[in-house]
Amino acid sequence: MDLIPFKDASRLFQDFEHTAWRLETRRGYASDRNGPNWGRWQSGEDVSKDPPDAWRRNVAAKTVAGARFERVRLVDDPLTQGQQFLLARAPRNVAAGEDIRNLYRTAADRLGLPDFDFWLFDSRIVMRFVFDDEDTALGVILTEDPAEVVAACQARDAAWHHAIRTADFARAVRSSV
Repeated sequence: MDLIPFKDASRLFQDFEHTAWRLETRRGYASDRNGPNWGRWQSGEDVSKDPPDAWRRNVAAKTVAGARFERVRLVDDPLTQGQQFLLARAPRNVAAGEDIRNLYRTAADRLGLPDFDFWLFDSRIVMRFVFDDEDTALGVILTEDPAEVVAACQARDAAWHHAIRTADFARAVRSSV
């Protein structure tokens, strides 16, 4: 399996028919830390209501057409800065139609979930991310290998069953601080 640039696989977000499901396992992402919203968030600005971008326009179009965008984010206790940032940004994606949920890493470990990020498209294509030590995405590996697809489906089902909706999770985190 070859490592390819993410942009070369991004067509899958328009081409899938039924479900695009993601497992996010990292404690932070270089793309977030290096993006324009990180500084805004660190200075206390509300970064949850930016105007729709290409990602959210696609999510909205696909979900209106009946497809589902879902993801589970593994989080630590306490949350890392990267996880806090993603939680602050989540409402904008949820408003577009994504169902984003959170699962504590300790629960993910008990469930035997993978320790790598991936997207699963229509329960038949796995897009696995490859990162360097600084959390920079180097590219993705695409596979339709039945064993890898089944493992991704099992991870999805286990994670989804135990994960907490973003709004509920955010309320619980705020009330515990």
